[in-house]
Parts: sequence; structure tokens; C-alpha cells
Amino acid sequence: QERLVQSGGGLVHSGGSLRLSCAASGFTLEHFAIGWFRQAPGKVREGVVCISSSDRSTFFVDSVEGRFTISRDNVKNTVYLQMNSLKPEDTAVYYCATVHEAVGECSYFVRDTWGEGTLVTVSS
Repeated sequence: QERLVQSGGGLVHSGGSLRLSCAASGFTLEHFAIGWFRQAPGKVREGVVCISSSDRSTFFVDSVEGRFTISRDNVKNTVYLQMNSLKPEDTAVYYCATVHEAVGECSYFVRDTWGEGTLVTVSS
């Protein structure tokens, strides 16, 4: 069974950092583009960042540009979202997912596999 298993998250003060992990089970993550999404209370889910399967392409939503980074460890079959300088408005449930890519560029169009979500709470 193909799954994405998330870990990390929690409560942090404004300005702090967290790292989220997204580990693949049942398939090889390096063959896929990966996206991170978040859904804040009362808001629609939005794409935060994606990385292509080649790692040559990444896209960040403007609100996290310069604060969040995405990386992958193919040995551990895991993608990471490093979140620095966190703000209260970053509070949300964060999800990873396999996403479509075209011409080497990732997108926020989800293929078929979602992680279970992890809550990030940033206090002011």
C-alpha cells in the first residue's frame, strides 16, 4: 500500500522553527514531485511549496518565500519542509502529497497520495 507518513509539527513561538517530514511507504519518493499544502481554520487548503522529482524546480507561495525550504533525502525516502521565522499566520494543518509535474516543473495538482496531515501552531 502506498502511503505518505508525516511527522513533526507542534507548538512554537513566533519566530521559531519547525521541520516537517513526509516519508513514503510502499513506493520510491524520488520518482515523484512532492507538494506541501496547508489548511488554516476556516480557510481553503493552499499550496505552500512543491519540488520536482529532479529537485531542479521548486515553487513557493509568496507568504513563505525566504522562510521555508524543501529538501529530500532519497536514502530515507523522505521529503522535508523546514520552516523558519514562523508567524502566527502560518498556523495550519500541513499536508504533503505527490503532485503532477510537466517539463521538469512541479505543480500543486495532486496525483493520488496524501499524507495524514500534521498540526503546526505558532503562538504570538
